[in-house]
Amino acid sequence: ALWPAAAVEVYTSKEVDAVNGTNLRLKCTFSSSSPLSQDLSVTWNFQPEDLSSHEPVLYYLKEPYELPAGRFKGRVTWDGNIERNDASIVIWNLQPTDNGTFTCQVMNPPDFGGTIGEVRLRVVQKVQFSEIHFLAVAIGSACVLMIIVVTVVIICRHHRKKAQEKRMEVADTEL
Repeated sequence: ALWPAAAVEVYTSKEVDAVNGTNLRLKCTFSSSSPLSQDLSVTWNFQPEDLSSHEPVLYYLKEPYELPAGRFKGRVTWDGNIERNDASIVIWNLQPTDNGTFTCQVMNPPDFGGTIGEVRLRVVQKVQFSEIHFLAVAIGSACVLMIIVVTVVIICRHHRKKAQEKRMEVADTEL
């Protein structure tokens, strides 16, 4: 008989853009077919865009272990919560050399197999005009247009009322 395979599923964003010099939380969540183990481990690695070898970023086993050397030394901190199935990290002071792919691997014995989360990071000089910016401009423009329309309606009603009062005065003086 075949038994279902135990596995850890890891979830990350596929791509993230961030501005040079800022900090970024790389979110990594997971689910496991087994209860959380005392031996649960998380391994974050990085592969630069030039596809050179993977570099370690952070390791977690009961507590986070930051790197003693390397490009991320002193720039990566653990921001996860294992009890909430969160294995996220924060990268401080992003640099163009951080462009590449980050991987988040979670092992929860007896679950060793499963998916590895991959997120491609692009460090940009400034934020590009996105759909959110477009939406903000559209909503702002609609609000300004609505204010103009309401103002015109109020002014027109005011002028009509004045004209009507004037006609009534003229009618009253003719009587």
